[in-house]
Amino acid sequence: MTDLHVLRVFCGPGGTHGNQLGVVLDGHAVAAGQDRHAVAARLGFSETVFVDDAGTGIVDIYTPSVRLPFAGHPLVGTSWLLSRLGARPELLRPPAGSVPTWQDGEFTWISGRSQWVSDRRMQQYASAEEVDALPCPPPGEGWLYAWAWQDRAAGRVRTRGFPRRGDAIAEDEATGAAAIVLTAELRRALDIIQGKGSQILTRPGPNGTVEVGGRVILEKTRSL
Repeated sequence: MTDLHVLRVFCGPGGTHGNQLGVVLDGHAVAAGQDRHAVAARLGFSETVFVDDAGTGIVDIYTPSVRLPFAGHPLVGTSWLLSRLGARPELLRPPAGSVPTWQDGEFTWISGRSQWVSDRRMQQYASAEEVDALPCPPPGEGWLYAWAWQDRAAGRVRTRGFPRRGDAIAEDEATGAAAIVLTAELRRALDIIQGKGSQILTRPGPNGTVEVGGRVILEKTRSL
């Protein structure tokens, strides 16, 4: 019997909100390819991670409809979970490349590249209220990251994320990959409030990377 760990990633202060994530630590219990797609679709989380080798950090990430080479909230969550179990490597290894990871107080961090994130369109709105008022999802096709400044001087941003892939995920509560793209475009550290109240911290890193961090909690563990 294989366990499924259900986390919430990029929680607000006190563990509020956050994006649910499914993590299967025994990835080899679920065959690669179509079987993993089926499991991810059945679970219905925005992403599910299959850990193929905890010691070397090899992971495989699926939405209900597509396999992802890189994603922020799955890697932050998996790093936190492996650390909690005393098994976190210094690098996670999704298909996109090697991803450094570390802990700083209550925040778990990873470092990634905006080039690893495809088809995320950033659209700025005049106010946080306009972002709040968007329908779910807005008309159109393709991944939309809607954002507005809440406090430009302080780097505080209001965002919402809409995958618009035609699967069950109409709105993504918190997405580190899109936050990495926005940070790379704005070239500054950000304190992002996404969805219903999730918090994502970002900052430009060395050699064109972007660092993204957040709080994680374990919601439950159950049989897959």
